[in-house]
Amino acid sequence: MQKENLIQLKTLKSKLEGELYFNDLMRKLYATDASVYRKLPLAVALPKNTQDIKSLIDFAKSNNTSLIPRTAGTSLAGQCVGEGIVVDVSKYFTRILDINENAKTVTVQPGVVRDELNNYLKPFGLFFGPNTSTSNRCMIGGMVGNNSSGTTSIQYGVTRDKVLKMKTLLSDGNEVEFSALTSEEFQQKLQLSTLEGEVYNSIYKELNSESVQHQIQDNFPKPSIHRRNTGYAIDELIKSEVFSDSNSGFNMCQLLAGSEGTLAFTTEITLQLDDLPPTESAIIALHFESIAKCLNAVETVMQHNLHTCEMMDDSILNLTKHNKTQQENRQFIEGNPAAILMCELKANSNEELQSQINVFLETVKSMNLSYANPVLKGDDINKAVELRKAGLGLLGNIIGDKKAVACIEDTAVALPDLDRYISEFTALMKTYNQNAVYYAHAGAGELHLRPILDLKQAEDVVLFRKITTDVAQLVKKYKGSMSGEHGDGIVRAEFIPMMIGEANYKILKHIKSAFDPYNIFNPGKIVDAYPMDKNFRYEVDRKEPQIETLLDFSASEGILREAEKCNGSGDCRKLPEFGGVMCPSYRATRNEKDTTRGRANALREFLTNSEKANRFDHKELKDVFDLCLSCKACASECPSSVDVASLKAEFQYQYQKVNGVPFRTKLFAYNNKINGLASRVPRLTNFMFSNDFTSAIIKSIGGIAKERSLPLVSSKSLDKEFYEAKNKTVKIGYIKEVILFNDEFTNHLDTEIGIDAMELLSRLNYKVTIISHSESGRAMLSKGLLKDAKRVANENVSKFKHLITENTPLLGIEPSAIFTFKDEYLRLADDKESAKLIAKHTFLIEEFIQQEMALGRIKSSQFTQEIKTIKFHGHCHQKALANQKSSFSILNLPKNYKVTIIPSGCCGMAGSFGYEKEHYEVSMQIGEQVLFPAVRKASADTEISANGTSCRHQIKDGTGRVAKHPISILKEALL
Repeated sequence: MQKENLIQLKTLKSKLEGELYFNDLMRKLYATDASVYRKLPLAVALPKNTQDIKSLIDFAKSNNTSLIPRTAGTSLAGQCVGEGIVVDVSKYFTRILDINENAKTVTVQPGVVRDELNNYLKPFGLFFGPNTSTSNRCMIGGMVGNNSSGTTSIQYGVTRDKVLKMKTLLSDGNEVEFSALTSEEFQQKLQLSTLEGEVYNSIYKELNSESVQHQIQDNFPKPSIHRRNTGYAIDELIKSEVFSDSNSGFNMCQLLAGSEGTLAFTTEITLQLDDLPPTESAIIALHFESIAKCLNAVETVMQHNLHTCEMMDDSILNLTKHNKTQQENRQFIEGNPAAILMCELKANSNEELQSQINVFLETVKSMNLSYANPVLKGDDINKAVELRKAGLGLLGNIIGDKKAVACIEDTAVALPDLDRYISEFTALMKTYNQNAVYYAHAGAGELHLRPILDLKQAEDVVLFRKITTDVAQLVKKYKGSMSGEHGDGIVRAEFIPMMIGEANYKILKHIKSAFDPYNIFNPGKIVDAYPMDKNFRYEVDRKEPQIETLLDFSASEGILREAEKCNGSGDCRKLPEFGGVMCPSYRATRNEKDTTRGRANALREFLTNSEKANRFDHKELKDVFDLCLSCKACASECPSSVDVASLKAEFQYQYQKVNGVPFRTKLFAYNNKINGLASRVPRLTNFMFSNDFTSAIIKSIGGIAKERSLPLVSSKSLDKEFYEAKNKTVKIGYIKEVILFNDEFTNHLDTEIGIDAMELLSRLNYKVTIISHSESGRAMLSKGLLKDAKRVANENVSKFKHLITENTPLLGIEPSAIFTFKDEYLRLADDKESAKLIAKHTFLIEEFIQQEMALGRIKSSQFTQEIKTIKFHGHCHQKALANQKSSFSILNLPKNYKVTIIPSGCCGMAGSFGYEKEHYEVSMQIGEQVLFPAVRKASADTEISANGTSCRHQIKDGTGRVAKHPISILKEALL
């Protein structure tokens, strides 16, 4: 960056109450959105108030740059990329300002998350209808910018239909409020001698002619297509009483909705709300043997009062087979359908709903097109909806450089035209040897159709333009919309003149000039478009760097492609109230840098563009991985399964090869050896760890937060306990022999839990064996000491490979330790086949007991009938690599135990993370999101349970409550 620019940006930064970044890391993080495009911005601003935005507008005008508005950054068409200043309102413009129950309206700032708003509105019996697949992280400002619609548009309309009022800043920095106007009020606006007045005058001049109005009607998409965002919505403005005989007021908000931030900067939005939908619902999932049969059914089923009508083809369905989170969601699927049409009915009573279902199924039967029609209710509906929503992210799971590319995925046609349009579209794709992906909003005449292309190769870039051009011409033939709900952005803006005609396009240009004479608002979108086949995320025909790693990333064809799996869908930005674990640090900081997406993007950027011999040797990467807790949630919750925990481990290893291993890193990585020594003098150790004076010294030396308590060592190791107890009587004819993995945490810190596990299994008539083995290597992995982790992985695989079978499984107590066998060892071990076999027969102890319960070998009758209430918090690795149901199931073994799972994400401790002084605050913020409040709310006689040693420690430090391992609770319940 030039020195002059730096000086100007530093001056601007001093004027803002919010944040302004112009370092390489932040610029690269904001160089992409969820599209195929990349433009390195001048800077990134996070304004705190309207005055900050005014300052940004003044700066842009004075310095010949631009402002690119951004909320969640999930835009698919490139709306959020540009060379000016990216203005991210997602952190501070997040307030719900006002609700009017009687008028059924709400006023919000643009950074309010759509689902967050609806959670707020639910007690009032109201909701905001438009619903995108990204609804748990997309924001109202972005929905207005794109005129989003989503699954519910067939019932509740699109965002444009709901926007009543917008408070904006125009390009002259003045604040202007737009809302519905009568003809008289419109005429008064024409008298204003301000930029606002110029805007109204320009629109009146451009649209007042009847011939121009006919020209618009003749060339814009059919009015029956309610999903249409091609250019500015001048076809909506001419319907007002200002330009026609209608009684509809003129509202500039109709123009601003779908304008992608190119006309004004929005600070407040007032929305029309709807009453909550009927309470009873069902989805009938029609299964088809072909896409043609599916599309033939759409117009007929839409004659019913459907609330959603969504399609998925087998490309999406097949990808769900390999995603852990979606495997459970796809249980309703019968056979191997080529397509599924999910039709949702709603009613106010079960009787009314059943009547609707019966009538609907009669229609389906009469069509004779589908081969299976399961009816889903309750939680099965949520699972099916999540499966459909995951479509975009799952497309990123295609291994290699060929991807399902967003370019023609937003076309919409009138419903009677859908079947013929898709038939011609399919024939067109065959000429390009393409089997496109079909999914999304069939009931609205819009399917997200994606060709599979490799945009790293010049020949496919040529196809990218050719296919888009041909499809644009086909859409024009049916008088459809090229941009249904995802906007024009960069990818489709070039085709607007073709879609609406050159004369109408000139009107759009004049409107843009009237609003934004300095061209500071999001240039290159809608008018004077950037070329759609330039500025890609990847440099075309560039020879990619060969990057050697210690961890095995061959399943993704290397670490670079592992990072490239992130397509920007932003699932990692969902807030705690929407469940799951991903991404704990983002939930605490609300910074893009701390998302899974941010980390993947940063690693991709530096690995691709670095000039250093060691491409990992960048402080920026150290910064971006700093707050990653290695919770592994991204490996399962991210639809693209981007495994940032593994990326972080590899980065640390590579970075430390150049920069050395810090003392504290070694302290935590080798804690098992330290604890082994400490346990020889447990009384002295525990005195020093718990005494205020000596513990303060230890914390200071180790860089540990002074607020933390230090874990105490056990007076006896589990190894010693086992060998002393190995001659205990086991009943003749024991059920099965199990080998207990004596992890480093249980051996020295939580020995009592290990003893409880041995006693529980023995009394349930299982033979428990512990052999001499290495530690799991979890601490080494978390600190990037991969050579040490590889050594212990090889040692353990060698020791266990001849012992672990279906009849002698390996069981573990500490989730983070035992899951190394099922996860990292598969990337580390030299003997991969043996590692895979061991992993197949390795279980968390709760999983094993659950399996034995299912076989009838462990019964409730073996446990107490006392009454007890338990709240359980599951370990992150258990949630990511298995599930919490096993812990829940075994805690319910005693007949009168009432167990609930705390809907918490990560506890915030994450091994050493929460001990480190610079991470303590974030660690506690994460705990405070869900876990700590739930524990504090629990009554004194409620048992708190957690199966992770870090989790139990975090609960103790954060709430003062002692949490027990499920195994200890179950042992105490034995008769």
